[in-house]
Amino acid sequence: MGPIRGILFDKDGVLFDFQKTWGAWTKGVIRDFAGGDAGLAADLADVLDFDARTGLFRPSSFVIAGTAREVADAIASVLPGRDRDSLFTELKQRTARAPQVEAAPLRATLLDLKARGLVLGVATNDTEAAARANIAGADAVEVFDFIAGSDSGFGAKPEPGMLLAFAEAMRLPPDTLVMVGDSTHDMHAGRAAGFTCVAVLTGVANATDLAPHADVVLPDISALGPWLDRK
Repeated sequence: MGPIRGILFDKDGVLFDFQKTWGAWTKGVIRDFAGGDAGLAADLADVLDFDARTGLFRPSSFVIAGTAREVADAIASVLPGRDRDSLFTELKQRTARAPQVEAAPLRATLLDLKARGLVLGVATNDTEAAARANIAGADAVEVFDFIAGSDSGFGAKPEPGMLLAFAEAMRLPPDTLVMVGDSTHDMHAGRAAGFTCVAVLTGVANATDLAPHADVVLPDISALGPWLDRK
């Protein structure tokens, strides 16, 4: 492994706290789409593996690491007669407007990493437009050198396409780059791309889930600077 020269972040559960951000958003989506039908609301929660009582996703939910298209298809499966493409478009618009809860002081953390001479990127299974809108809400778009979503033409995680595109765009060898994620999808993508794999605990998975697949497990992205100092 060479010296670290760049860091690629997943978005949900890494830059932003997964449950605090998407739990509230999902409750609103279920309420709006169910339209007061308790049975339909229960079906929507079940298909997303979402606990409507607690407002939290279960650790087994595919939504945690799934693509935006997969989420739209799952919701459409319990909304008979609803066109999947129009539903996908509506969900993209909703995710772009979703209030984000930062997992750590985002801009300050990222600027500290930039001051170390690192290039920074985002690789998310959300759409690129939603990613840019969410990050813009945290006043951090210009801090990133690369932002890709599952619709950017590089595929989706756990495949390594977005990671290899980051390495190519930055003209850096994969062994000088870090993938920071909150799921095994992120870690598998990092391994396949030849990146160092750093897991954080601001998603749904716990350290026991992530440690076998990561080079290190950190509480959140604010711990990246101290980790780099110890390397």
